[in-house]
Amino acid sequence: MSLSVILAGIVTGLLLGIFGSGGSIITTPALLYLLDVEPKSAIAMSLGIVAVTATLTAWQHWRRGNVNLKITAVFGLFGVAGTYAGALLGVVTPVVIQLTIFALVMYAAAWRMLKPAPVHKSVGAVCADCPDGGYCDDLDYRHIAMHGIGVGLLTGVVGVGGGFLIVPALVLLSGLSMKQAVGTSLSIVSVKSFAGFAGYAWAVPIDYSLMAAFTAIAVAGSVVGSRLCHRLPADQLKTGFGGFLLLVATYILIKSVLGE
Repeated sequence: MSLSVILAGIVTGLLLGIFGSGGSIITTPALLYLLDVEPKSAIAMSLGIVAVTATLTAWQHWRRGNVNLKITAVFGLFGVAGTYAGALLGVVTPVVIQLTIFALVMYAAAWRMLKPAPVHKSVGAVCADCPDGGYCDDLDYRHIAMHGIGVGLLTGVVGVGGGFLIVPALVLLSGLSMKQAVGTSLSIVSVKSFAGFAGYAWAVPIDYSLMAAFTAIAVAGSVVGSRLCHRLPADQLKTGFGGFLLLVATYILIKSVLGE
């Protein structure tokens, strides 16, 4: 097993565990540029790796009460439909377009990470005033469903789990606390990534042995990441991650799109 696989797998797991996002942003470039996997196969394998890792990490967050299952069901259901459709579209989309969109999405994610977080009321958090002690439910599930479709399409076309879009959407649209947004995002990412992988697997070659090794390491990293999520300063981590995204997005544009 190469050092590249080990390092990329650890970083993938850490990012998923800490932020509830970022797995595919590391996995896809690592498969492309460190392991020389063909682009469409790299996108498909990235979806599979993130699907398994996010599922196990979401379970850890669920045990801590940080997963809103109702939002997961709505966002995930419509997200799966969008992801599968996006994957079918991605199979026939020219690679240069996929990579360009991928880089632009990374720039958008970096902007979101570096932008100061607004103060908001956590309407999706556990509420002591609710009769059953559960979540406040003054949410617009139509908007959540539409966001699920949109993020799902992007997930399928460019092979990203979409967590870096889901987390802000859950915080700003649904009013979840950051910790609940991370856990809920992971549960949504897992089902959407499985759907995306299913859309690609029939059409592109998959190196299942490499995928299994990468996934095993990513899962180990996610265990550590989910624990760090509750201890490390989130603002500093988000700033560092945003800067890293800017560097990787620029590298992808220069190497793969501009051909320099």
